[in-house]
Amino acid sequence: MWDFEHPPLATALAARYRIDWMLPSECADRLAAGSADIGLVPIAALAHNPQLRILPGCTIASRDYVRSLLLVRRATRPLAEIRTVAADTASRTTIAYTRLMFHKWGNPAVEFLPMAADLDAMLERADAAILIGDPALLALEERANRGERHEEELAYHDIAHEWRSLTGLPFISAVWAAHPDAASRAALPWDTIAADFIQSRDHGLAQIEALAREWSLRLPVPEHTIRRYLSENIHYILDDECIAGMRAFFRMAAEAGILPAYQLAL
Repeated sequence: MWDFEHPPLATALAARYRIDWMLPSECADRLAAGSADIGLVPIAALAHNPQLRILPGCTIASRDYVRSLLLVRRATRPLAEIRTVAADTASRTTIAYTRLMFHKWGNPAVEFLPMAADLDAMLERADAAILIGDPALLALEERANRGERHEEELAYHDIAHEWRSLTGLPFISAVWAAHPDAASRAALPWDTIAADFIQSRDHGLAQIEALAREWSLRLPVPEHTIRRYLSENIHYILDDECIAGMRAFFRMAAEAGILPAYQLAL
């Protein structure tokens, strides 16, 4: 989003796009309802809204460890014996990936319980917990302190790394998707829309240091953690390997009955 928020291109882009900020799951709902033209959506939403058009070039993915998606369990409870997982069930893609992995771990009947992101409360109610985004990054920062406070050993599974270990493919979290009528509504060619987002991505990648400084003032996360996250953990290019990862995800999710069958068109 660099060009949309920073000079010299923010003013020109504001004449073409109106930005509304919300959770990715809300973006998917807005696109499905036709009340938005473009949104950064979790890829699981594509299976429920196959008419959406994927913008080429950009993604939110991880080629191994992502650190912001964690499955946390008590070390004494093996994965095959877990019966309940506390999670923010609004994150449809993360839940779908985790369900798939439990299938692979020989434990497909796990129940997911909706809960707010509070690790202690989650583990009081369930055998394991899923933390997403900032709470996951903070949990890793606090891992040693929590162990001392609770005298309890926990196992922390990086969900993207577990997916890579199972499939050999990157973990794809989200893509830019568009309502099929978006270009005609805006009277903009699809190529122009895609180029705007790809250029903004590239300019943002050149400004990792500035982004780390900027977001360290907004989040309770150290600047070096944000820098590492943006530069090492997240992959932003929708390349052939990412497309293969998406196709594997949709195929496996359909075979397991987790998502409707979906044919990725790019």
